[in-house]
Amino acid sequence: MRLVKQFVAVAVVALVGGQLVTATRENALATAVVGATTAVLALLVYAWVVRRTERRRVTELAPAGIVTGLVPGAVLGAGTFTAVIAAIGLFGGYRFTGWSTRNDLVAAAGFMAAAAVTEELLFRGVLFRIVEGRVGTWLALVVSAALFGLMHLLNPHATVGGVAAIAVEAGGMLGAAYVATRRLWVPIGLHLGWNVAESGIFGTAVSGKSDFTGLVEGTMSGPSLLTGGEFGPEASLVSLGACLLMTVVFLCWAGRHGRLVPRRSRRVAPVEAAATLAR
Repeated sequence: MRLVKQFVAVAVVALVGGQLVTATRENALATAVVGATTAVLALLVYAWVVRRTERRRVTELAPAGIVTGLVPGAVLGAGTFTAVIAAIGLFGGYRFTGWSTRNDLVAAAGFMAAAAVTEELLFRGVLFRIVEGRVGTWLALVVSAALFGLMHLLNPHATVGGVAAIAVEAGGMLGAAYVATRRLWVPIGLHLGWNVAESGIFGTAVSGKSDFTGLVEGTMSGPSLLTGGEFGPEASLVSLGACLLMTVVFLCWAGRHGRLVPRRSRRVAPVEAAATLAR
């Protein structure tokens, strides 16, 4: 029941905020403000409903993590996507053609802030965290990643391959980042940095959606396995390899620090038990 209450509470903010962000797309500053406001409101609603339904401190959103988790995560996410584009370019799939005379970096940052925060709260903060407490880390990763991927079937140009890539890349990497840190700030930062680089800097499609003009202009050509086709670089084997590597690193870190939860090993809230292990 608590899963449903928490999921619905955050989903309402996501749906309303998403509509407002879309309505302001013609005004970059308004998009940025509405997107940032949606992100903050979603965080506050999540913290409130978790406190009410679980009667505990919301340690996964400890304020100190904004500096130690969100910022490094955003830098890592943007850097990883930049490396992906560079690798695709090295194999001839991406060619830089110049600097854009008009870019949507500010609007993209606001839009992606709302998307990254609400999706991480829903899929890592609520779904993964609660399911993990019942079935353990490994099965929870599979379940949450699969559902995260299936959600993208509704996106333009969605393919089975693209959806599977999203499930493995984002579902795996972002879930593993949460397991490794037991905080939501790193996965939020990773998600945000990746998406802003993808849309606001390089102007490529994000999970099939080409809504923004980037800081740089470039063309993509070649086989879909390299470029990701119309779905965007996330469906590329290069992205898949990079995110799988990140997933393994995070899970190895989690295992080394005792943060992997075995199946049916506890009956208490996952965050509380993990925090005890981390100490």
